[in-house]
Amino acid sequence: MTSEPTPGPDLTTSAPPMRPWYVSAILAVAAVTLLLLGAWAAARLRSPYPFFGTAYPQGTAATGFTGTVSDTPTAPPRAFTFTPGQGQVTAVFFGFTHCASICPLTLSYLNKVRDALPDDQKARFRILLVSVDPARDTPGRLNEYASYFGKEGVGVHIPEPQLAKVAQAYGVGYQKADVEGADYQMNHTTATYLIDAQGQLRVLWDYTQLPQVARVQADLQHVMETP
Repeated sequence: MTSEPTPGPDLTTSAPPMRPWYVSAILAVAAVTLLLLGAWAAARLRSPYPFFGTAYPQGTAATGFTGTVSDTPTAPPRAFTFTPGQGQVTAVFFGFTHCASICPLTLSYLNKVRDALPDDQKARFRILLVSVDPARDTPGRLNEYASYFGKEGVGVHIPEPQLAKVAQAYGVGYQKADVEGADYQMNHTTATYLIDAQGQLRVLWDYTQLPQVARVQADLQHVMETP
């Protein structure tokens, strides 16, 4: 007489569920924020001026780049070269026009900072948005987006693989994130980089710091007044 074999345990496993894109974005922002907090604490110990943002070591040269811009949403693109310095203080932010919150808030606060400056300093301060989504962000769309927040804003289109090299030079990470039932989003570093009139990186702010407009403005004016 034979007995039926006892069924063994079910050893099959199912693939883990995909992490929603917004969870990845939150984790990425949290990691960057912790990194910036550590850098901010270290910078406070070595900088004679108590920057609100994170100070760079003295003599940190900013990287220039080339791309295309449009002077109006419908104008044909033209070549654009960013040469750090040349008497201009520049805030550089890497973002994209389909961004739901961080990018529009960043540009809005940067323009509030600019509006608070005296007229002579406004003329020496510019804001550059470098797109991390060159597939969708045409130069015309970037012009329309950047100028919505302030007429002096410039949106720069840089194709791949040049974009990756420029982003790496600034310590910027970005990654395409698929969204179920919708177009893709971009996860990216949320910092703004301030470059002085001599072409040196002086300070960076995370977007969570930008709502404190007066403190960001104080950093900016110190950089403008202290070569």
